[in-house]
Amino acid sequence: MEALLVSTSIVALAEMGDKTQLLALVLAARFRRPWPIVLGILVATLANHALAGAAGAWITTVLGPDVLRWVLGGSFLAMAAWMLVPDKLDEDEAATAPRFGVFGTTVLAFFLAEMGDKTQIATVMLAARYDAYFWVVAGTTLGMMLANAPVVWLGDRITRRVPIQLVHRVSAAIFVALGVLALVGWH
Repeated sequence: MEALLVSTSIVALAEMGDKTQLLALVLAARFRRPWPIVLGILVATLANHALAGAAGAWITTVLGPDVLRWVLGGSFLAMAAWMLVPDKLDEDEAATAPRFGVFGTTVLAFFLAEMGDKTQIATVMLAARYDAYFWVVAGTTLGMMLANAPVVWLGDRITRRVPIQLVHRVSAAIFVALGVLALVGWH
């Protein structure tokens, strides 16, 4: 249960102001069809985070516990610093033609936008940290949905009211805490 709760909250916070949240806003404004967009986000996130979780679980089989502890601790601290760098949406990402329909365009755009993104890296690290692949992937996916679905339905009314800088700082603090806990050997 801890893996689910930590994964959900970290990714939901990390996603605030992220490029994929901006992508959700752009898709919602462009297509004005929330259900295919939300379902596309869900499918893309499940696929992307399942792969990231598998990579994290695999890492635990390759690295010994002491090396893994230092790698995870350092990675969480690096994520804390990365959280303080705001994302921007590339104009090319939003300009994809609806060749695959709203759902297909959303799946493709979100899957590609998540490659190497903070939340994908966080999923790898969380899956390496917790021996609970299913709960980590479920939690990170739920976190993505909690951050992105309201943006699709409510648009920029939410993004104007949420202090993104504060959310990024809180996320960074959580990553620092996880990094320190990993370095001191907390299980």
